[in-house]
Amino acid sequence: MRIVVHGQQAFGKAVLEALLKRGENVIAVYVAPEKPGAKADPLKEAALAAGLPVHQPESYKKPEVWAEFKALKPDLQVMAFVTLFVPEDFLNIPTHGSIQYHPSLLPAYRGASAINWPIIKGEKETGLSIFWPDNGLDTGDVLMQKKTPISDKDTLGTVYFDRLFPMGVEAMLESVDLVKAGKAPRIKQDESKATYEGRCGPDNARVDFGKPWEQIDRLIRGCNPAPGAWATINGVKLKIFEATPMPARNPKGIGGKIGEVVAVASDGVTVVCADGRFKLTRVQADAGKVAAGEWAAAAGIEKGARFS
Repeated sequence: MRIVVHGQQAFGKAVLEALLKRGENVIAVYVAPEKPGAKADPLKEAALAAGLPVHQPESYKKPEVWAEFKALKPDLQVMAFVTLFVPEDFLNIPTHGSIQYHPSLLPAYRGASAINWPIIKGEKETGLSIFWPDNGLDTGDVLMQKKTPISDKDTLGTVYFDRLFPMGVEAMLESVDLVKAGKAPRIKQDESKATYEGRCGPDNARVDFGKPWEQIDRLIRGCNPAPGAWATINGVKLKIFEATPMPARNPKGIGGKIGEVVAVASDGVTVVCADGRFKLTRVQADAGKVAAGEWAAAAGIEKGARFS
């Protein structure tokens, strides 16, 4: 089967290498164009190293792009982390169409930040979907799904890199096998259960210490490593990557004002929230990530300082 791999970054590279390792007939690779001055995409580098032709169209609406794709005579397009819009008619050019990876249990959490939001919203489970893309946003029929639990210690990084990334590569290989065998299902998504969350960016990642500790904890974990939860102190934006919640048995007796620093130590900076305290342990101001105690010493943060 003549396969085209379409994607970018580390996940696209991993999918390509897994397909090549087991001897699949990958005939070409499509990669998002790099921004001016940016390094070559990892998927592009892997494709060139394997001697494969690489295509980087800026749009999939141009006739010459379609003609080029048709000339490849592809049987299947495997889409691993695709951000540009690809029209449904283009997706249907390969003999068996196109399959795509999405890191949520569709129809839940459609959209670009499908890993952040389940953590932030307190879900106990997430997963991945391999689906048949169409003109909608993550709305196509589902081919396969795999689940994974979310613990109260999980971050965006652990859920994705430790589980959804390797699980996704394996699911892609299993899906290709099902397509080759003519046994790949097309399960309609239940629109009544569909949810969509916008991109989780800096505006969504601001920490409000006036909120309950559980909400703050989930926000910090769901934004680690990106976009990074943050709060402002002494006019400086501080990203918070790791923090230990300290729920109060008696919220009325926690002492201190909301957002107030009540302790500064080498192992962390303790801040008051609505129903307890947080010990910030790993943060970032201007430079790289550092221990919160180290940051406090360098920034002159003392007991009584307050996050705005």
